Amino acid sequence: MLIQLIIFSLAAVIFVPIFTRLGLGPILAYLFSGVLVGPHVLGLIKDPVAILHFSELGVVFLLFIIGLELAPAKLWTMRHAIFGYGLLQVLLTGFLLMGLGRLLGLNVPAAFAAGFGLAMSSTAFAAQLMEANRQLNTRHGQGAFAILMFQDIAVVPILALMSLDTGNSFTLLGFVNVLAVLTGVVIVGNYLMRPVFRLVADTKIQEVFIAMSLIIVLGTALLFEAIGLSMGMGAFMAGILLTNSEYRHELVASLGPFKGLLLGLFFIAVGMSLDLNVIASKPWVVLLVTAGFMFLKGLIVFALGRLFRYDRESARNIAFTIPQGGEFAFVLFSVALTKKFFIPQTAAILNAAITISMGLTPLVFAFNQRYLRKSSEISERPYDVIDESAPEVIIAGFGRFGQIVARLLKSDEIGYVILDNDAGQVDVARRFGSKVYYGDASRMDILESAGTAKAKHFVLAVDDVQKSLEIAQNVKRHFPNVEIIARARNRQHALSLMELGIESIHRETYLSSLEAAKEVLIKKGANPQHIKRRIDLFRLHDEKILKEQFLHRNDEKKFVSYTTQANAELEQILKADRENPSS
Repeated sequence: MLIQLIIFSLAAVIFVPIFTRLGLGPILAYLFSGVLVGPHVLGLIKDPVAILHFSELGVVFLLFIIGLELAPAKLWTMRHAIFGYGLLQVLLTGFLLMGLGRLLGLNVPAAFAAGFGLAMSSTAFAAQLMEANRQLNTRHGQGAFAILMFQDIAVVPILALMSLDTGNSFTLLGFVNVLAVLTGVVIVGNYLMRPVFRLVADTKIQEVFIAMSLIIVLGTALLFEAIGLSMGMGAFMAGILLTNSEYRHELVASLGPFKGLLLGLFFIAVGMSLDLNVIASKPWVVLLVTAGFMFLKGLIVFALGRLFRYDRESARNIAFTIPQGGEFAFVLFSVALTKKFFIPQTAAILNAAITISMGLTPLVFAFNQRYLRKSSEISERPYDVIDESAPEVIIAGFGRFGQIVARLLKSDEIGYVILDNDAGQVDVARRFGSKVYYGDASRMDILESAGTAKAKHFVLAVDDVQKSLEIAQNVKRHFPNVEIIARARNRQHALSLMELGIESIHRETYLSSLEAAKEVLIKKGANPQHIKRRIDLFRLHDEKILKEQFLHRNDEKKFVSYTTQANAELEQILKADRENPSS
């Protein structure tokens, strides 16, 4: 095993930099490495199937991390794409390819297995491509991911239909087991995972946190596999349940290396499984099958995308992202071979077509990116490389609030780094001479490269409330010596920031509204000194009310009761001051 690991690592170290420099990307490098060290070329590794099964854990970790980035509310908004777009793609592609299989002389079971096996796309390849090119959150990225999610679900009934001849179809008890496990995972995820993670995180021992992360991911994956669902689906669901956890970013950082290494191993194993003897004996058959099903699948995906009201470019992007065969096809073809639906040569040709289609995917994807795209928003551009050394201040967000802070710091010659996650805002700021870096301040790698560890102050000026709280959590946990000065959009946002232990909070419209009220009162003839006194009195009592509201934030009844009473008291205080200004 150690020798095999050294061989895999050496192949990756040699070929990934070469292929990356040539613009071909790491996935093709892994595939080429697999072909080279596999049983059909150098023969350094003899059992690609065992390696493939183990390396599928890379897909599990990938789906868990994607689940962490996908809030349940967002997943719910994708339900029409998953069960509409995804369902129709599998049915139309599967039955059309099944019909072609019948025309080519396959019997019904063999044509069914071949058609629906080729209808599946590779979650690992497509998701990795979109993640590497930062397209998962684009419209076409979400559409492609919705199809991949349904395909993962569809594998279960397809396998069940292939088993009908042996009487191994789903029973009512099996359905109840699936429902029970799903319910149990939701309950445990919502009410038990977070307190357990909090206890583990409090130990401050990184390896214990990583061990707990592995238990959650692998445990859920194995549980789903035990009830007939895919391991990747289980990991994906576990990720969704933890998407709002305060440890989300730490989970990504902890499991990222496992995901990267195992996905690389998965792609190498796919390359190793390519049977060069079959290609050599029937090259045109393999190439025609590969080109035929990729073209047909891409055409159906594009047409359905237009039917589901994706614009032409988004539909085309989806078609160029998921035309390949998938890892589940290997499983379906293996079952078909075991049940004697296929002769070995048919299975070998189909497996070769799947593997070649995976190898072609990065090329067709890059072709679409470079030559066919028209919209500049096809992909989210890479984050900037930050070249600052030791800034005193980090400013997250370069909107109205952040701009004013930066201008005053610049006038005082105080070193700072500005981060903003809006590419358009960054480009506009640069046109006016501001040095702004495009980067997501909620990501640990961005915070570290910006020099947050050496900074003294962190100005949190992000407009999005949820993103603001994520950034605040990360900075408080990983950079406790950095003082956070936060902008709050409203009172509720301020209370949430206070809950994180942030003391320096500035409500964005608070002071300006007080100044506006002051100006109106003066124009109405009030004494300026008296108005200033009343404004100061209002601020003093309002800050007191905010602190008391924070104490009652988890009890809605007490919160409402106290707020009503405090507002009435403030009115009385201001009224008394107006009637007796000298007191």
